[in-house]
Amino acid sequence: MGLVQSALYRLRLRVLRLNEMESSALRQWFRRDFDVDVGLYSYGCFDRWRFPGPVVIGRYCSFATSVLVVETNHPIDAITSHPVAYDPALGAVPNQLPPVPPLLIGDGVWIGHAVTILPKCRSIGRGAIIGAGSVVTKNVEPYTIVAGNPAKMIRDRFNEATVERIEAIRWWELSIKELGTLAAENPELFFAPGA
Repeated sequence: MGLVQSALYRLRLRVLRLNEMESSALRQWFRRDFDVDVGLYSYGCFDRWRFPGPVVIGRYCSFATSVLVVETNHPIDAITSHPVAYDPALGAVPNQLPPVPPLLIGDGVWIGHAVTILPKCRSIGRGAIIGAGSVVTKNVEPYTIVAGNPAKMIRDRFNEATVERIEAIRWWELSIKELGTLAAENPELFFAPGA
């Protein structure tokens, strides 16, 4: 990317981020140009360098500004781990490595500061929380809290009955206004003890 294109990218990003949670133009741009599909109300993930596609992100996800997705590793079984072993533009090999499947991040996920998501993780389930500083080396189950290096399950967020209730409500499909009504009718779902 040239200097002018880089400056235009940063300017366009700054303008479109003014309404990052709801901007359809920002979502269309990232889907079209970077293979990053971001659900409504999700934020903190509009950075093509930190979130290289293919990535599919659900609705209402929260990402710290220092989250990093690593899409592929250098090959360790080739003669060299240098890009010359997999990038045909460098002239040594005729084909690139096979494309990676998309990283799927479910609705309502929260990923803390300085989290690194490595290539073997292809799925982060709905409602999962990843603690700050974690290195995620494998898939994360829905409604779990994981942390550490490598990230390990700390605990389930909810009991089975609560997960069933949440799944039945399908809150992530609602608008913010509709969530306000749901919160008024079910305050126990939004304001847990100790919150």
